Amino acid sequence: MGSGTAEVLVEALDALLPQQQCRRCRQADCRTYAEALAAGQAAVDDCPPGGEATRHALAARLGMTLDPARPVHGAAEVLLARVDQLDCIGCTRCIEACPVDAIVGASLARHAVLAAHCTGCGLCLPVCPTDCITLLPRTAADEAPPPRVARQRYLARRARLAQSAAGAANAALVDLADLTPVRLRDEVLEAVRRRRENDRSGPGP
Repeated sequence: MGSGTAEVLVEALDALLPQQQCRRCRQADCRTYAEALAAGQAAVDDCPPGGEATRHALAARLGMTLDPARPVHGAAEVLLARVDQLDCIGCTRCIEACPVDAIVGASLARHAVLAAHCTGCGLCLPVCPTDCITLLPRTAADEAPPPRVARQRYLARRARLAQSAAGAANAALVDLADLTPVRLRDEVLEAVRRRRENDRSGPGP
């Protein structure tokens, strides 16, 4: 299979997935699972959130015959995360773990889940130090986000984190390209001078 054909297959398989990014398929995300499926390195029954409908759709796209005696591993449930405001300590760990930026809040401030964006992946549960997050069945008033929207939010978050990491790395580097040899020497000598002054002054009383 050529690279172009393989990419088309991966895109098609990824589009069939629920985009919860829950990792219950033992892959890093839905896209990685689609890549493993396309490469014949994963089974179509490893997506519990997708249930039988997704299993059949994946098998049809891959031209596979399903084994009726081998159902999907796990239950297909549509869940929603809830934060108990009384026990939340504002540690932000759930915010960092959420793959679709569905949890809002600030450090040392109580957090809340945006129901319209939560995919119910459950990745926020194990990182919560106070066990104040629970997964509850969704009601008719709390519809899960469409897979296409969930995927867009996941990709947007990944892009934002990559940009933030690149910016932090650039800020931590001294831009030597802007320093002439003379200026670089002066910068080093000034740093040495400050260090010697600090050493002579010693610790305060």
